[in-house]
Amino acid sequence: MSPRKSPYFELKSGSVDTLLFVVKTTELDAMRAELTRRFEATPEFFANDTVAIDIRRLADGEQVALGDIARLLESVRMRPVGVVAQAAQHGWAAEAGLPFLEARDKRGAHAKGGADADTGVEHSAAPQAEAANAPASADKGAAQPELFPATTAAEEPVTETLAETPSRNAPKEPTLVVDRPLRSGQRVYAKGDLVVLGMVSNGAEVIAEGNIHIYAPLRGRALAGVHGNHDARIFCTSLEAELISIAGIYRTTEVPLADDVRGKPAQIRLDEEKLLIEPLRLT
Repeated sequence: MSPRKSPYFELKSGSVDTLLFVVKTTELDAMRAELTRRFEATPEFFANDTVAIDIRRLADGEQVALGDIARLLESVRMRPVGVVAQAAQHGWAAEAGLPFLEARDKRGAHAKGGADADTGVEHSAAPQAEAANAPASADKGAAQPELFPATTAAEEPVTETLAETPSRNAPKEPTLVVDRPLRSGQRVYAKGDLVVLGMVSNGAEVIAEGNIHIYAPLRGRALAGVHGNHDARIFCTSLEAELISIAGIYRTTEVPLADDVRGKPAQIRLDEEKLLIEPLRLT
């Protein structure tokens, strides 16, 4: 019997979403301090997320101890699965024993010396996206590239199928409407747009692959465009959120909101890789 027709397992081409941990310095102590600082506000934010170590931003001739970076990520409960590197970096990067992955970035690969998307306010990440009413755990971060095992031009990547790429011709998902308040600990996931008619309390989480509309105070977490939709937006009539995120670019309460949007109608959208929080004029 052909292995591809085996009733016990199947190997086929596929793609999965994962975080990219983009290394921009060889100073491990500084890297460790910054990662620890970010985790103080949201200690469970990256728990059990898979992550690929991206070293393409390092300058020519720079090297970093990938084994130490992998252990650093594991210390904050991330799970390193491989390395994204330029061809010239393969020699020394192979010493860590991690597999090489090819990143097909959805918004273009990070080039050396490219613009830095980190602002100290918004951070690119993949927050948790498990839904209480979803049939299975949702993909966690959405603004991430699709990763494939690195191959030669004549080879086809072969992996176990963990997540199928949706068809471009698939019908648009319907809008999910929630007509009740959401209490702490409750999570709602929408495959399309999400409309919430009640308050999203502290500790509650609303997640959508499209836009999020909240016609009540937003005090918990709101994550829109979680599958990489950079055009998604969040709208609410009273912005008091613990966390807001679009396509993996997020902002927490560690940076106070401006007076013109705190506790007032607002919309959140992306401008390139920066979150914009703007007053929403309802009249």
